[in-house]
Amino acid sequence: MGNYQLQNHKVKTYPSKVNLPKEDQLAYKIAKLASKVPPISSQAKEMVINRIIDNAAVGLASLNRLTVIHAREQALAHHRGQRGATLFGLPDLLVSAEWAAWANGTAVRELDFHDTFLAADYSHPGDNIPPLLAVAQQLGKSGEDLLRGIIVAYEVHVNLVKGICLHEHKIDHIAHLCPAQAAGLGAMLNLPTEQIYQAIQQALHVSISTRQSRKGEISGWKAYAPAHAGKLAIEAVDRAMRGETSPSPIYEGEDSVIAWILSGPEAEYEVPLPVDGSPYEAILETYTKAHSAEYQSQALIDLAFRMGRQIKDFEAISSISIETSHHTHYVIGTGANDPQKMDPHASRETLDHSIMYIFAVALQDGFWHHVKSYDPQRATRPDTVRLWQKIHTLEAAKWTELYHHPDPNKKAFGARVIVNFNDGQQLIDEIERADAHPGGASPWTRPDYVKKFEDLTEGILEQQQREEFLALVANLNVLTADQLLRLNVEVDPQRIKEHQSNTRGIF
Repeated sequence: MGNYQLQNHKVKTYPSKVNLPKEDQLAYKIAKLASKVPPISSQAKEMVINRIIDNAAVGLASLNRLTVIHAREQALAHHRGQRGATLFGLPDLLVSAEWAAWANGTAVRELDFHDTFLAADYSHPGDNIPPLLAVAQQLGKSGEDLLRGIIVAYEVHVNLVKGICLHEHKIDHIAHLCPAQAAGLGAMLNLPTEQIYQAIQQALHVSISTRQSRKGEISGWKAYAPAHAGKLAIEAVDRAMRGETSPSPIYEGEDSVIAWILSGPEAEYEVPLPVDGSPYEAILETYTKAHSAEYQSQALIDLAFRMGRQIKDFEAISSISIETSHHTHYVIGTGANDPQKMDPHASRETLDHSIMYIFAVALQDGFWHHVKSYDPQRATRPDTVRLWQKIHTLEAAKWTELYHHPDPNKKAFGARVIVNFNDGQQLIDEIERADAHPGGASPWTRPDYVKKFEDLTEGILEQQQREEFLALVANLNVLTADQLLRLNVEVDPQRIKEHQSNTRGIF
């Protein structure tokens, strides 16, 4: 990332009488970024391929989860005979692109097991890929087109997350995702700057929702939310391509997002964007998960493995203190004040946002599994419940500062853990980054993504199918439109479940 250079852009509210020129608006600056893409570095291209492999792994592994089944059934009700997009496991059935984005986006997000970027706000940039791939398939775009679109979507998404905090106003993070998806679609389709500008504005306008989707008793909507953003982004781009305009200026208007949704009319944000001529390499600052859980638990799971090997009797523990960042304490820790995070009968979605539960199970088991670690019998095991209830979190300035450090080589999402025993002894250890993080003990490279894909698709794909998919995606930038249709690898129909209930929806 030696040539990657960013410039901060000030963003604030202006009264309507000022008539802010569109060239000075954030949405237009993003649109210009999307309409003039510099050459893509080999490192960025390789990371895009890694993330497509990662998405396929988690998307295929979640095919038979009820939320994903429902999304797939809705998509299959929007069949297209020609010029459509494919679904995970069903490459020979074509559906409308926005519904493919819906079903595939839900599958990717369901297990909370793909990539992440954390800064002023939260994000899962891999959520950009399903809508871009769906539109690329429907419109017969090439692998090179798709690569360009994904690079732009990551660039926009990551830099919005650096500059604007949504969480403090309890706005869900898809409000950064949807404009990024629109920008990526515009870049992939080679749309003029004006159309991308209008699409970005509309995408933001329609994607504002609250964080209740990630609070309390967390439901399946946590997986649906980014897929919904992808669907909205496709529709926004479609309208812009037809000549429709949008609420403007969407960030800076006196009755718009900053003024009434975020920090108010007097607020000022700084959003970094690449300088002219800089390669787009924000994707290299993102990181995926080795464990199926909220990203802020990744390092703590690795630490739990290490500490657990030193504990002979878990019943001898009197309490466990986790000193960590503000975000970790208040989002997945006891600072959230969510009793559901301590409830053995809570949903899987809630448990993967409870660091108390996660640390207890990882400490005892010494491994983490996307199914076994959340099984109701595992969650209600009496000795685990006893240990779980002894864990609490605390915010510590050191960890909050590291969480927000502007240097990606120093930014960290870790914690210090103090295990107190009944006899007065203590076991103390800390970790800054997950082992798989680029700055961690064992940074992930292509073989790690391949292993994750092979592990998660065992019993779903045959070895030959895995090898064919991996060979195909490895040549992403030269794939033809027909080859892009095969990126959602076929699964034996007998391995894909349908909803057995007699209940139906509208479609």
